[in-house]
Amino acid sequence: MSATEAAADERCASCGIAGGDNIKLKNCTACKLVKYCCVECQRNHRSQHKRACKKRAAELKDEFLFKQPESTHLGDCPICLLPIPIATTQDDLKFSKMSCCSKLVCDGCVVANALREIEERLPSRCPFCRTLYQSTDEKIDLNEKIDLNKTMKRVKVNDPLALHNMGMKSFNAGDYATATEYFEKAAELGNIESHFAISVAYDKGQGVETNIKKAIYHAEQAAIGGHPNARHSLGMWEEGNGNIDAVKHFIIAANLGYDDSLQKLKEYYTLGVFSKEDFAAALRAHQAAVDATRSPQRDAAAAANVAHG
Repeated sequence: MSATEAAADERCASCGIAGGDNIKLKNCTACKLVKYCCVECQRNHRSQHKRACKKRAAELKDEFLFKQPESTHLGDCPICLLPIPIATTQDDLKFSKMSCCSKLVCDGCVVANALREIEERLPSRCPFCRTLYQSTDEKIDLNEKIDLNKTMKRVKVNDPLALHNMGMKSFNAGDYATATEYFEKAAELGNIESHFAISVAYDKGQGVETNIKKAIYHAEQAAIGGHPNARHSLGMWEEGNGNIDAVKHFIIAANLGYDDSLQKLKEYYTLGVFSKEDFAAALRAHQAAVDATRSPQRDAAAAANVAHG
């Protein structure tokens, strides 16, 4: 950038006043292209700047939306530090949500901890924070009440995962309105899973009035945060509208290890609208993402879970 351009960047786009110790210039929040010294100048310059602003804002949104996340929204197991495997359904989860500390712990670490406790005849504790569990001889409904009490303690301190878990509890009970309230608060605090839950609520009209615009917005927020199911859903929306951006969404989700998106890319490749080279790259990235979640300890846990039905 030249000295002239740099100087122009430090002047109000409307009145031309230079920024300094006494004049604080602020970027246009939408496009970041120009700066203003006050709200009045921004308002006066709006008619001249509107077209360029919208164009650049759309470009920035696409850059942000289609950036490949480094990992999924689940992150790494806090014990073994390996990426937590993704699942397409609640029944396929390969991790546990700890109500005591709001941590996601992979099945490998959960099972390994349980086996160690059995072998050494130790009381059952959370594998991460070591909170003492209740005896397995106690009634299940009592354990559920204890888990709820732990979760509510986390809710009172605005723990995002605890708020999401309470939302899921309300959702499973058919109380969609209360569920959405929990999801919205959790989403405001950065919980990616809640953004996707809100998206589904607005899409299906569960607890709120159907609003596709809001459904897409929250799906985008979840996708940016690394939620592969949300990313795949955006791809399906775009595919339904005949938009080529669908392929971009499927590639990103496949690169995170999401099977359904890889299947969609296979369909596109079969139809001749996705190149052999691009499909091969997607296959390699998908396999690398899946392999990164594997470990002997997790394989042993999966085998144990199958053996116990």
